[in-house]
Amino acid sequence: MASVVILIPARFGSSRFPGKPLAMISGKSMIERVFTNCQVSGFKTAVVTDNDQIENHVKAFGGTVLRVDDDVPSGSERIALAYKRFFAEEKADLVINVQGDEPLLKGEVLKELAEFHLNSKYSITTLLRERKSSEEDFNNPNVVKAVWSDNSKQCLYFSRQSLPFDRDGGKVYSWYQHIGVYSYRPEALLDFVKLPMSPLEDLEKLEQLRALENGYSLGAILTGQMLMGVDVPEDIKKVEGAL
Repeated sequence: MASVVILIPARFGSSRFPGKPLAMISGKSMIERVFTNCQVSGFKTAVVTDNDQIENHVKAFGGTVLRVDDDVPSGSERIALAYKRFFAEEKADLVINVQGDEPLLKGEVLKELAEFHLNSKYSITTLLRERKSSEEDFNNPNVVKAVWSDNSKQCLYFSRQSLPFDRDGGKVYSWYQHIGVYSYRPEALLDFVKLPMSPLEDLEKLEQLRALENGYSLGAILTGQMLMGVDVPEDIKKVEGAL
């Protein structure tokens, strides 16, 4: 049986929403909702943090927490350190990075992603959601778009720009919203975080472009699940409405 580890990076400091992991959503903290949903997958699940409040809170609701206090630039580096320190001897087949601000993401979706990844050629895989160009989010730079091939299941590019572009105009067509969940083969994760920031990554502020610029191929599957990440306090009411 394949060994899969889900790691959830959670930090207290956020310029737009300080203390976000501890924000309450219909009587339960966001980080508890994310952790509980991930556990449904049946995979080992842990929150990775550098914060006392988050650590104590996760322990209080019975979750697993790993402490990584190093000063790192992103959640990817934090989970790579957590994997090396706490799971490397287990030689996991996959490490899945789930953002701590996706309280609606279901464990069943993570099982589907892991199954796809294990049976694919890809070093890294992720999730996409099909949308229509008539939707308002198509023009929102905070909603990341993936240019994706349904034939190969490969992601060709990611952008904050509205892609793909309809040159002739007038059509309503599909585009793919990127969901910030990454499944890595462990060696790909450990190599990826050693790479310097790439030019396109620096321009768009999307770290997955670092992988593409360094020759990694990223596969993806579609999910029909309604997902709603939390970026600012106002998003809490939207998630509660969805629940």
